[in-house]
Amino acid sequence: MTTSSGTAPAEADVPADADRAAAAPPATVRRAAYRRLSVEARRAELITAALGLFAHHAPEDVSLDDVASAAGASRPLVYRYFPGGKQQLYEAALRSAADELEGCFEEPRTGPLSARLGNVLDRYLTFVDEHDAGFSALLHGGSVAETSRTSAIVDEVRRAAAEQILLHVAADVADEPAEEPGARLRMMVRTWITAVEAASLIWLDENKQPSARELRDWLVDHFVALLTATSATDPQAARVIRAALAAEPAHGPVGALVRRVAPVFGEARHLL
Repeated sequence: MTTSSGTAPAEADVPADADRAAAAPPATVRRAAYRRLSVEARRAELITAALGLFAHHAPEDVSLDDVASAAGASRPLVYRYFPGGKQQLYEAALRSAADELEGCFEEPRTGPLSARLGNVLDRYLTFVDEHDAGFSALLHGGSVAETSRTSAIVDEVRRAAAEQILLHVAADVADEPAEEPGARLRMMVRTWITAVEAASLIWLDENKQPSARELRDWLVDHFVALLTATSATDPQAARVIRAALAAEPAHGPVGALVRRVAPVFGEARHLL
């Protein structure tokens, strides 16, 4: 089949059933399976298709043919945009997912700290829920697609998440002289990020039980507990927890946590 100019059309612009469609009545002509897209739009389409597959399957279980089929494209077309094959496509998809995951931790620095953490965790756990198998394979490691580059992307997400949380911590003592977070405070926040990751993986292993809302509230409690424990030996953390507690409403999650643990500590008065 040739165009009116006598040249063969590009594969990406002609559907596989074009000859049959041309003979059909206009009302039954099917939309072409392929559309003329810009280079960036076509690349984004392939990455989106790959993300959908990597979200629910380990990288080694996804082939280029799977990606091509999901995108309504051909294998040669996938290679045209990703000459490095599946590894290059996986890294591009991972980079896209990492950008989305980093965005989960961006939150306006106003209102009670517990509410801000809750909003961050709601977005994070929604991402985990929607990318369950892919998230698990990524953080468990050991995938045949894992390289120093993919590991660096994952570590970048962790560091970006910690930096965002530290910005919230700093916002709670905004009236204090500006100071960089100290080693103990940074370690505490990074420890919490690691705990969030681990809890998310366990949550997937446990068939997403308890509910995402219960897990979110539990992780907020963990942050408060870690910060409180750190404040016992770190003056900077002590200033942060005092400022954070002062902004918390009595009916909020931190108030509920205090009421739950107060009887427990009340029974330990002999330790004082």
